[in-house]
Amino acid sequence: MKERQFPRARLDCLSREFGEEVLVYDLQRDVGHCLNSTAAAIWKLCDGNNSPSQITRAFSRQLSARVDESVVRLALDQLANANLLVEPKVPVEYLSRRVAVRRIGLAAAIALPLVTSIVAPMPAQAASCSHNGQPCANNAMCCSGVCVPVLGHCLGG
Repeated sequence: MKERQFPRARLDCLSREFGEEVLVYDLQRDVGHCLNSTAAAIWKLCDGNNSPSQITRAFSRQLSARVDESVVRLALDQLANANLLVEPKVPVEYLSRRVAVRRIGLAAAIALPLVTSIVAPMPAQAASCSHNGQPCANNAMCCSGVCVPVLGHCLGG
């Protein structure tokens, strides 16, 4: 297994903490990512100065409990797949989530890192409803609540 030498979080993303979770918005790709407490803590330790081993030790100190390095490697893999890390010069290969769960044990599975991503809609797609004469596919798309399927347009509203 190759080692990601010194993972570094991208600084061109917006981030906001919600309790122990962090919401990261990638302005270049218009994608939002929710990092659970484990992934968030590891992402914050990705300053470009720490190796995965050093991140594991720092994370273990934060939790006051021993953390298996495979948890950190899984988090780094998910963060890299979500494009939240500056790309390394050498491709990196990590454990799959399934292999990590087997190695760590099912009891610790709840503490596994999780990065959930969603693509932000374009402004036109984010509009709440369509007005009279605008295209529609169902009643929920129309402000008036009336979509005429034969015409494919909203009535009223």
